[in-house]
Amino acid sequence: MSRNLLLGLVALAALHPSPGSAAGDGQVVAPGVAEAQAFIDEAEAQLAQARELWNRTLWVKQNFITFDTDLLAANATENYNNLIVGLLGRAKAYDGMDLPGELARKLELLKRQIDVPPPDDPAKSAELARLTTELDSMYGQGEYCQDGKCRDLEELSELMRSSRNEAALLDAWTGWHSIAPPMKDKYVRMVTIANEGARDLGFADVGSFWQSRYDMPPADFVAETDRLWNEVKPLYQALHCHVRAKLGEAYGTDVVPPAGPIPAHLLGNMWAQEWGNIYDLVAPEDADQGYDLTEILEARKFDAEGIVRTAEGFFTSLGFSPLPETFWQRSLLTKPEDREVVCHASAWDLDDQEDLRIKMCVRINEEDFRTAHHELGHNFYFRAYKDQPLLFRDGANDGFHEAIGDTIALSITPEYLVRIGLLDQAPDASRDTGLLLRQALDGVAFLPFGLLVDRWRWQVFSGEAGPTEYNATWWQLREDYQGIKAPVARPPDAFDPGAKYHIPGNVPYMRYFLARILQYQFHQAACAQAGFEGPLHRCSIYDDKEVGQGLQAMLAMGASRPWPEVLQAFTGTDRLDATALLAYFAPLKTWLDEQNRDRQCGW
Repeated sequence: MSRNLLLGLVALAALHPSPGSAAGDGQVVAPGVAEAQAFIDEAEAQLAQARELWNRTLWVKQNFITFDTDLLAANATENYNNLIVGLLGRAKAYDGMDLPGELARKLELLKRQIDVPPPDDPAKSAELARLTTELDSMYGQGEYCQDGKCRDLEELSELMRSSRNEAALLDAWTGWHSIAPPMKDKYVRMVTIANEGARDLGFADVGSFWQSRYDMPPADFVAETDRLWNEVKPLYQALHCHVRAKLGEAYGTDVVPPAGPIPAHLLGNMWAQEWGNIYDLVAPEDADQGYDLTEILEARKFDAEGIVRTAEGFFTSLGFSPLPETFWQRSLLTKPEDREVVCHASAWDLDDQEDLRIKMCVRINEEDFRTAHHELGHNFYFRAYKDQPLLFRDGANDGFHEAIGDTIALSITPEYLVRIGLLDQAPDASRDTGLLLRQALDGVAFLPFGLLVDRWRWQVFSGEAGPTEYNATWWQLREDYQGIKAPVARPPDAFDPGAKYHIPGNVPYMRYFLARILQYQFHQAACAQAGFEGPLHRCSIYDDKEVGQGLQAMLAMGASRPWPEVLQAFTGTDRLDATALLAYFAPLKTWLDEQNRDRQCGW
C-alpha cells in the first residue's frame, strides 16, 4: 500500500468532529441545530445502556432456550424496540432541517438500529416482540423425529454434507423442512404488525424500509442489485450447467435431467445455497485441488478452539491485537449436550467495547474453518470502530460487515496453509482448476440465493405475495434465480422459507449478496497493495502488516461516512463492481465453457 493511500484512509476516518460537538470552536450554532445535537447526545446515551442489556438478554436466550428466557428476551426486545420507535418519533421534528453533516447522518442512522419496526400501538409492539422471539426459538428447537429418534439441524446438515444416498438425502431434506409449517401463522401476523410499524416511520412497508439503508434511494438500490446479478449471472450459469451434468452422472438422469432445474437435496447443503460439499462428485480427476482440508484438520486432531484460534492468528498476523481473554471464556464454540441452543453461527459485541464473543457449534471441517474466519471478521470490525460515537459503531453498510471475514477467507490459500503448517507444500499450478472449482462451488453458487431471500421478503412485505402464495413464490424465485427446484411436491401447508434461519430470525439477507461482491473487491485491492503479482486466487495477505494497517483504518471508520466513500478509501472506487470476482474466476470460466461445449445449459 502506498503511504499516501494509507494517510488518506486515516484522514478520512478522522473527518467527523469529536463526539457531542456539532460545530468547531468559535462557531455559532443555530438554535435548531443545538436542539438536534442535544437530542442525538441523549439518544446515544440511552441506546448505549439499552443495547447492552438487550444484547446480554438475547445472548442468554440463544444459549439457553427455555420458556423463561423466551419471555425475558421478548420483554427486552419490546423495551428496546419501543425506545428506538420513541426516538424516531422525536427525530421527525428535525426532518428537513439544514444540519451539519455528522448530525444529519446520525439522525438517518437511527433507522438502522432496528430491523423489524414495531407500530406506535403498545399492545401490537408487545405482540411483535413476542412473535419474533417465538419464531427464533422455534427454529432453534427444530428437530426431525422419526421412529423415536430425533435429529437436529447439525446432524441433518452433516448427512447432507457427507451422504451420497439419494433416498437418505431426500429424507433429511423433507424432515428438516417439516419444522417450518408451525411458524407460518406467526410469521404472517409478524409481517402485518411490522408493516404497520414501517408505515409509522414513513415507509410503504418493511421491504422499502430495509432498502433505504444503503445511502441511496430504495429504487436505486434495487436497480444496483439487478445490475450486479446480471454481471455475475453468466459465470453462475456455467457452473450450474457443469454441476447438473455431473450430478446426472452420479444419480442418473431420471433424478437429475440434463435440462431444467436441479433438485435441491443433492447439492450438499440443506438450502442448496453453497455446493462445496459435493466437490468430489463434480471435479474430474485431473482437476483435483491437491488436498482435503477437512481430512487434514481431522488428522491433526483439531478441536473447536483450535480452529477459532487459527482464525484469530490470521488477524493478529496483520497487526490486529489479540481477542480479549474474555472472548475465550464466554464464547460458545461447541454444542452443549444439556440444553437447547441456536447453533447458527454468529458474532456478538455485547457492550460496544471489549466483550466480544462468537456463538457457533464448530464442526471439524473445511466449511467451519472458513466460517470461523468469517465470524471473527465481525469481531475485529466491532473492535476497530468501538471509539466512534455510538450511532457510527456499525459497518459502512451491512454488506461490509459480512465481507471482512470473507475477504480474509479468500486468503486461505495453499500457500497460507503451508505457512501455518497444515500443508507441507502447495499444489502446483496444474491444480488451480480444482482450487477454483472448490471456491466457486461456495462463492459463486451462493450468489443467486443471496439475492432471492430478500427478493422473496420484499414481495411478502409489499403484499405482492400473500400468505397462500408464500411457498409457491419461494420456489418460483429459486427456480428463476438458482435453477433449483423442490425435490418432491410440497404439501399445501408447507412454509419452506421458514426452514432457513434468517427468515424466522428476521435477519436481512441482501448483506450476504453484497458481501460476496465486496470481498473480491477488497481482496483485489489488498493484493495490489501487497505488491502481489500472479493469479488473484493464489494471493494471501497473511502476515502483511502494511495491508493490515490500511484495513484497520477502513474498519475504524465504521458508519461515519457513506459507504461509497469508505469503499473508495480502500479500493480506489466508490462503485460496487463484480469485475474483481470475474477476474478471480476467469480461468475457471474458460474451463467450464470447455466442459459445457456439448451440453444444454440454462433451465
